[in-house]
Amino acid sequence: MNKKQTCTFEWLPDRSSKIPIYRQIIHFISAQIQSGAWEVGTQLPSQRDLAAKLGVNRSTITTVMDELAADGIIESNFKGGTRIISNTWALLLSENSIWNRYVNLGSFKSNHAMIQAINRLEFTPGILRLGTGELDPALFPSELWKKAVKPLENIPSLNYLEASGLYQLRCAIVRYVTKFGIMATPDQVLITSGSLQALQLISVCILSADSVVYTEAPTYLKSLQIFQSAGITLESIPMDEEGILHHRIPRTDQRTRILYTIPTNHNPTGITMSNQRRKALFEYCGVNRIPIIEDGAYEELYFDKQHHQPIKQMDLNGDIIYLGTVSKTLSPGLRIGWVIASEPIIDRLGDVKMQMDYGASSVSQWIMTEFLNSGMYEQHLEQIRTEMEKRRDHGVRVLRQYLGDRVSFKSPAGGFYIWMRFNKKIPMQKLFEEAVKVGVLLNPGDIYDYAPTNALRISYSYLSCGEFEEAVKRLAGITKRWFEV
Repeated sequence: MNKKQTCTFEWLPDRSSKIPIYRQIIHFISAQIQSGAWEVGTQLPSQRDLAAKLGVNRSTITTVMDELAADGIIESNFKGGTRIISNTWALLLSENSIWNRYVNLGSFKSNHAMIQAINRLEFTPGILRLGTGELDPALFPSELWKKAVKPLENIPSLNYLEASGLYQLRCAIVRYVTKFGIMATPDQVLITSGSLQALQLISVCILSADSVVYTEAPTYLKSLQIFQSAGITLESIPMDEEGILHHRIPRTDQRTRILYTIPTNHNPTGITMSNQRRKALFEYCGVNRIPIIEDGAYEELYFDKQHHQPIKQMDLNGDIIYLGTVSKTLSPGLRIGWVIASEPIIDRLGDVKMQMDYGASSVSQWIMTEFLNSGMYEQHLEQIRTEMEKRRDHGVRVLRQYLGDRVSFKSPAGGFYIWMRFNKKIPMQKLFEEAVKVGVLLNPGDIYDYAPTNALRISYSYLSCGEFEEAVKRLAGITKRWFEV
């Protein structure tokens, strides 16, 4: 349903029922939303129109609207319009549950409705996940894993670790990142439960609610609610083929501000920032006193022998917080990431992390230490880079073969993603729904951007080459009709 349209229906309350009419109306509206018939963002008819259509007093409708608003399901604006803002949580609880009015009161915002749908549908048996940002489970290094786990027999204990994480793992990371030109000490490293936790820690430890985070447009961060839930504003900065247009970042701002960037194998566009742009960005942010969060999640997934060094390697003053992870290179289930920053920042983040979870998994940290110290991690990376390059080449061929001049995209130099734009306006919500019907799960570009994109984030990392081709065939079949008009 188009979000600019109002809800339509033919239902009427049952006046012979013992259930109060206002309660019947609440049940009906909730059922329509929960079923997906009325989508998040859809405009409800005015209270006057609802009352007339249902044959009830306006005071009855006011009671209905007040209760739905209290449950966080609808929202009214000063112009008198009312729209649906939630399709879960409160609707899933019994109406008599004492938790019903609490479930939406927390400060953490719900995911975008489409993100919720994707998260739910990813585990549907047989569905082809054409946008998933994970490695194919078949690429898990089972034999190396057995070797890495064997030394666990000699682990002294699995007690809580210090706030910054296992010392041996921090030392291994310090040695490992020198190949990227990053110089650090173990005291400048914090082990986290993946990069996502690092971002959450930053949002609650370092930035106030009136802060602003500049990001590329589009950006992975837009698909999350971590910063927005803390009251922090995200502001988009355009990109070109070399990366973020740094000169578009405001030179002055009264708010506390920071830049979040993925310069290498960007998510979702696949762009890798040029060395010239990296240097210019670093200098621009330094002059204008803008600290940087550099997300290196895809740093190691380069296909060319000469890869770009992270911006962090230029940082002599501790102006950059660098995030690393093995979720994209080894296994997301390990839940191992790291932050490299100045010691006061690490101490602050570590203190709050201890309040949250008392540290990342001790078992995972010992295993990752063995992977790094033994050289098995780099051995595995070589195999993954070779495989991802093969899948990238195959993916590009398949997209061109089946979608041809319907789409535009550039072949990425690494990472997981192809940012594919349709050359004709496509109704993305409808495309998403139609794709699910034929067993294909898409990641529409709108969930990563601040404005409609008419794009998809295509991932070649999760599906086998055969599965990828089948998914693209089905996608081509359902998009064909929009190009024949």
